[in-house]
Amino acid sequence: MFRRPRTPQTPTGTPDPRKTGINQEPLDPTRVLADLVSRPTQEGVLEGALSYAATLMGGTVQGYAVVRRGQDRVAAVFGGYPKSLLGLALTGPWAQMRSRVVPDGSRELFDTNGPEITAQLEQAGLRDAQISLVVPLSVRGRHLGALILDRASSDGVAPAAQEAVTKWAAAVAPILSILESREEWKQAARQLTGALVEAVESQDFDSLGHAQAVTDVSLKLGRAVGLTDRELEELWFASMLHDIGKIHGEQGHAQVGANFLHGVPHLSEAQKAIRHHHERVDGQGEPDRLGGEDIPLYARILAVANACVRLGGLERLKPQAGKGLDAKLVGLLEKLPQ
Repeated sequence: MFRRPRTPQTPTGTPDPRKTGINQEPLDPTRVLADLVSRPTQEGVLEGALSYAATLMGGTVQGYAVVRRGQDRVAAVFGGYPKSLLGLALTGPWAQMRSRVVPDGSRELFDTNGPEITAQLEQAGLRDAQISLVVPLSVRGRHLGALILDRASSDGVAPAAQEAVTKWAAAVAPILSILESREEWKQAARQLTGALVEAVESQDFDSLGHAQAVTDVSLKLGRAVGLTDRELEELWFASMLHDIGKIHGEQGHAQVGANFLHGVPHLSEAQKAIRHHHERVDGQGEPDRLGGEDIPLYARILAVANACVRLGGLERLKPQAGKGLDAKLVGLLEKLPQ
């Protein structure tokens, strides 16, 4: 009755583009956010944060992030600084925990640490920094750490660039805070996803709560068609993230949202669902004019749930059965407790 998606194959290892140096194309926000969902670790979050902050700052930039847990320690590096710095306890120009541009960026760092530490910093190439942008990572007055972005040239940092990096750090800090307080990555990923969706929905207050309402209906349908817990987990992400592409506007948001999950193999079916949730069973939808059961099951479920929430109930949904929406799913939803 309902064709399931094929079980995804275990992906083989692929190189992480963030780890190959400063010659990579800069990441855009959606790719950074996808990284947070796919592997929400402290180092992963901070690497992504540094990478995108470097694009905002402009020019050739190297950087590192420190976290504050008793002692300040290096938790991530970017742009050529070696992994040997990870875990190194040190003090530096972030001690004041305020956004600032530091001329002669290396001097303050080298002046505040002992000879053993400065020898490691010298070997890692931090002596070459001519100017540094220091941006704190803070949540409600709690200082979690800082991003430090270094340039080997003495070119200044434009105020607009400093402001953009500071705002980006303010967005990253709550994610870092969540990761600190969660042991299980699945719970953290859900928390992150909910926070991101709420941030997008807050741009249009009429949309607040829409994703959660769609998700509730989708999961009811998913259970009714017999999806496993693993499949329901993926349907949850598809439903919560189906409108995430609206971060770049309404037009083409389904495809933009699908791109958000590019490179997250364990959510490959969720990616298809997001891309195709505006297809129609009569083949008149978008983006690929798929019809009937050629539309992935999760996408058909999501389309019914989305229409139910937007139209305000089943009675308004029924005329779309067999036209825009899967008639079997509409009929099944009608039988479920509301």
